[in-house]
Amino acid sequence: MTPDLSVEIAGTKFNNPILTASGTCGYGEELADVFNLSELGGIVTKTITLMPRAGHPPPRIAEASAGMLNAIGLANVGVDRFIEEKLPFLEKYDTRVVVNIAGWRMKDYVDLAARLTDCQRADMVELNFSCPNVEMGMEIATNAALAEKAVAAVKKVFPRPVIAKLSPNVTDIAEIARACEAGGADALSLINTLVGMAVDIETYYPRLTNNTGGLSGPAIKPVALAMVHKVYQAVEIPIIGIGGIADYGDVIEFFLCGAAAVQIGTSLFVEPTAPIKIMKDLKKYLSERGLRNIRELTGQVRTYQ
Repeated sequence: MTPDLSVEIAGTKFNNPILTASGTCGYGEELADVFNLSELGGIVTKTITLMPRAGHPPPRIAEASAGMLNAIGLANVGVDRFIEEKLPFLEKYDTRVVVNIAGWRMKDYVDLAARLTDCQRADMVELNFSCPNVEMGMEIATNAALAEKAVAAVKKVFPRPVIAKLSPNVTDIAEIARACEAGGADALSLINTLVGMAVDIETYYPRLTNNTGGLSGPAIKPVALAMVHKVYQAVEIPIIGIGGIADYGDVIEFFLCGAAAVQIGTSLFVEPTAPIKIMKDLKKYLSERGLRNIRELTGQVRTYQ
């Protein structure tokens, strides 16, 4: 019997648990020539803001040990062009679409969610409370009361599931997670990037014009796993794990620590077809262990007493 990779998050079925992470595949078009997007469980779009943004000037990406630094600055086409030009492209694909949104005030999140309400192709919204590369980008992410209030405000205008994306750059991520749950979040995604820096020893300038950037890739996976495990014990809503996933073994680790699905990000820059190979290897892993579906693995890590 072929193992079942389908998962359900907030009443929404995903054909498999593999999603792309925001900012790593644009609006989906960038990967469409590499493989059939219908093979993905879902696509999380590049962050959308109310107005178009040019982002930070280059250089805004730098390599790091076992990962990369980025300070793109939320460059995007703005919500109007996204709805008119980008979202229709995804109509022909049998995959879930999660629209990542960000703002500088709570009202921005509400206005963005309201604009997407009538866009049925936007199956969910993911609230980017945690971008470390823009001014005031961390205010909601680090304040439990604000996070709860922001989620509740979005829930009032958006009728479909709302995901809160959490930052690792906080004192207690479980506190923020519980606040988002209290505000009505249907799911959580974690973690976003860690704040990092790299310096050119010839010029003495940072390698990013923003001076610091978000660290992603395999280097952050141990941090991400620990935080997913901690949040899993603190909330009842589903968790989407993010951070350094490159192969099926990484996916299994996230599930064991409590994830109900995962997002693949930095690995796409190295191997764009990684999601396809991962799904094939996941089926083999489950078959070899006599597991009927991947959901049986969620939260099954055996911790030492």
